Amino acid sequence: MAKSKLLAGKKIDPRPIDRGISITDLVDNNFVSYNSGRLREACQLFVDKILQENVTVGLSLSGALTPAGLGISALIPLIENGFIDWIVSTGANLYHDTHFAIGLSMHRGTPEVSDVALREEGIVRIYDIFFDYDILISTDAFFREILKAPEFQREMSSSELHHLVGKYLAEREKQLGTERKSLLAAAYQYGVPIYTSSPGDSSIGMNVAALALNGYQLKFDVSLDVNESAAIVLEAKRSGGKSAAIILGGGSPKNFLLQTEPHIQEVLSLSEKGHDYFIQMTDARVDTGGLSGATPGEAVSWGKIDPDQLPDSVVCYVDSTIALPILTAYALAKHPPRKPKRLFERREQFLQNIQTEFQEKFDKIKLR
Repeated sequence: MAKSKLLAGKKIDPRPIDRGISITDLVDNNFVSYNSGRLREACQLFVDKILQENVTVGLSLSGALTPAGLGISALIPLIENGFIDWIVSTGANLYHDTHFAIGLSMHRGTPEVSDVALREEGIVRIYDIFFDYDILISTDAFFREILKAPEFQREMSSSELHHLVGKYLAEREKQLGTERKSLLAAAYQYGVPIYTSSPGDSSIGMNVAALALNGYQLKFDVSLDVNESAAIVLEAKRSGGKSAAIILGGGSPKNFLLQTEPHIQEVLSLSEKGHDYFIQMTDARVDTGGLSGATPGEAVSWGKIDPDQLPDSVVCYVDSTIALPILTAYALAKHPPRKPKRLFERREQFLQNIQTEFQEKFDKIKLR
């Protein structure tokens, strides 16, 4: 009998794991099925297709990843090697990232301790991460001091705010000898724009609000965030390249990264088909209807993902704190560094390009 095409997959026959196995061999040969299989597919998709020179890589961060040290261990190396081109993050990840740059420490703890006892001792807990309450006070004071500077006294996109903050953090790292500790500092140095989808929803936003009560003029231009991020994606496509979305967790950062395509197609009425590559690490269920668990297939119905590229989409139901270090180690071992695209420095031109294309489309509609 003829063999079914459905049995064309590689035979399951992994090599036994030995003492000297590398991370790449472990992933390629021993991550066989279930979510280890999906993580293998994600690692291979990242290295084989997403890290091509003509692909613009966007990354979204939700959850408390920087307090767990993943900014230092994984995200900064990815930026330094040109593997991340732009980022959407919760403000909390960026606020907690700042602790490391200004020499404040966080510690391993346990989720089993009494939170009442922690409160009495002035200790804050993020699951199994402990830090002194004074760290919050010190970080707030740092933000309020730098945000009083003249260069902040205007309305700006969150990407520009984070770029300016990154400049201060890079300098502070030099003074304290804490280099390569801050995601914001690395993004500043490599020209990686970082957006916050809900800029008021973090301690950074709260400190901006506090300064506003004292007459300071810093404001977030959320419309500029929406247009800038869409312009980055459109430029990737119009220049003959492709766009990739790497999603760590879900929530608002996931939507903000993916909504760039509906903004281009649905709202601006410009011709486009969706992101070309999609990797998501999530623990969210699909059947609750929430965005965090929504699949690439569902994203196709919104125009977020190019339906022709759907095979180049992977969802791993695995904790990002497990998946991200493995993905990073695999990519660094398998792929040479890419030249940084330095999109922050080019975003104004991208914005002008999308504005021109939109205006031309609008003028044609008026002539009908």
